[in-house]
Amino acid sequence: MNKFKVHNKNRLSKTHNKNNINLMKKSEKNLLKTINQNLAVHKKLFKISKKIGQVIDLFSTGLNNDKTIYICGNGGSASDSEHLSTEFLVRLNSKVNRRPFKMVNLGMNLSYITACSNDYSFENVFSRSLEALANPGDILWVISTSGDSKNIKKALISAKKLKLRTVGFYGKSGGVSKKFTEYPILVDSNVTARIQECHIFLGHYILEETENFLIKNN
Repeated sequence: MNKFKVHNKNRLSKTHNKNNINLMKKSEKNLLKTINQNLAVHKKLFKISKKIGQVIDLFSTGLNNDKTIYICGNGGSASDSEHLSTEFLVRLNSKVNRRPFKMVNLGMNLSYITACSNDYSFENVFSRSLEALANPGDILWVISTSGDSKNIKKALISAKKLKLRTVGFYGKSGGVSKKFTEYPILVDSNVTARIQECHIFLGHYILEETENFLIKNN
């Protein structure tokens, strides 16, 4: 390799290393910014602590009286719904063995969702299974970042007809679903990722408190 190629290679290597260092510094700065955003949104939840307490009481009383919680959401919120229902059907705390609690994910499975969407409409995917399974006094828990999903709205309308109690986790405004929800929980942010992060945190907190109540009172 001649001197020119060696010199050129060394220069490119130095430039590459410098770019990597700058990229890492920018990444660290963005990480800190995102962490601070996340913390700021979570801290705002304390302003609605009374309403969160009401949801814990609703869940605790309902499950203690053999009622069922039905849960649903779209996209990332569908994953949260599946996640949270599993926490109660199996167990939330690895150190606590207790009976399974009645919490059903209305998304069910791919066969159901595609069949319902094809034979009726995607708007019906939650309301149809709710109408088949729910009884008066049961609870519907919906999760929607925007609150504007048509299938969420329809599920809430069906819940009212079926005489269910309703809880909604939404983004800042609550969208159209807010007015159909008995206990709307609004996360004060316009950033989808921050809202969803807060939803799963709050879901875990509410289920932990509900589980503690049920274990102490059974």
